[in-house]
Amino acid sequence: MLTLTALLFSFVPNGKIFAAPWALSGDVGVHDPSLIKEGNGWYTFSTGKGIQVLKSDNGTNWYRVPQVFLSPPAWWKTYVPKQAANDVWAPDVKTYNGRTWLYYSISSFGSNTSAIGLASASSIGAGSWRDDGLVLRTTEGSNDYNAIDPELVIDASGNPWLAFGSFWSGLKLTKLDKNTMKPTGSITSIAARPNNGGAIEAPSITYRNGYYYLFASIDNCCKGVNSTYKIVYGRSANITGPYVDKNGVNMLNGGGTILDSGNAQWKGPGGEDIVGNNIIARHAYDANDNGAPKLLISDLNWDSSGWPTY
Repeated sequence: MLTLTALLFSFVPNGKIFAAPWALSGDVGVHDPSLIKEGNGWYTFSTGKGIQVLKSDNGTNWYRVPQVFLSPPAWWKTYVPKQAANDVWAPDVKTYNGRTWLYYSISSFGSNTSAIGLASASSIGAGSWRDDGLVLRTTEGSNDYNAIDPELVIDASGNPWLAFGSFWSGLKLTKLDKNTMKPTGSITSIAARPNNGGAIEAPSITYRNGYYYLFASIDNCCKGVNSTYKIVYGRSANITGPYVDKNGVNMLNGGGTILDSGNAQWKGPGGEDIVGNNIIARHAYDANDNGAPKLLISDLNWDSSGWPTY
């Protein structure tokens, strides 16, 4: 793993700690990043036209490579008629059972008429993404949750699950079939913010030393320097919960300990992705560059009680 990270910290007025991220260069414009290492190459998949992709040969200098979908599959409009042309949100990329799986979402802002789709490839470098179609969908008036922000999670026994959700009744989890990588069985609620306008999304779950750790983004994104996004976390002995924060508050009841609330330069950090228990990628809005969303990567550490920290 890279060792160039400077473990420097700056304190922000609300008392939260913001870690100095890796020193990145090149093209780092992203929103909702998903980070993966394949061989000697690093890749970041993110929201944007056809799913945007950045590559780095050393983890720090980034350049843009071709998007995943050059044109939208015809089935997208069947489920999300109001989707903007080839506008794809919050992808998640992971390798499982010898294949690389790319979950993504399509929707329109403020609506829960949404769908999660799946593409896969033998490897990222090989390209040739296969369209594996619809994973699940939601519609206005029929569902009290939102089928966006997918996250592939592998449990301690090697079984695949899908976490997802944004606003409405919160974050959900469903087990996946190992062959199709699509849902089988029921959908479980794992986090919500019933007293905060439902403002929780972007789940990312990792397993470490007997606990599943759920990270999520709360409050509001997408407003540049006025974004109020924050990254929170809780943990559970079971993948289906209950997830509680450091104060023992259930995340279904609005719990969540703040990990990252940004600083004077980096506003509204969120859309996080936890990689291998020791790296966290997210976007934040750069106050020194007119609020442009950019990639941040930091080491993720753990305290003596097993809670994540910078």
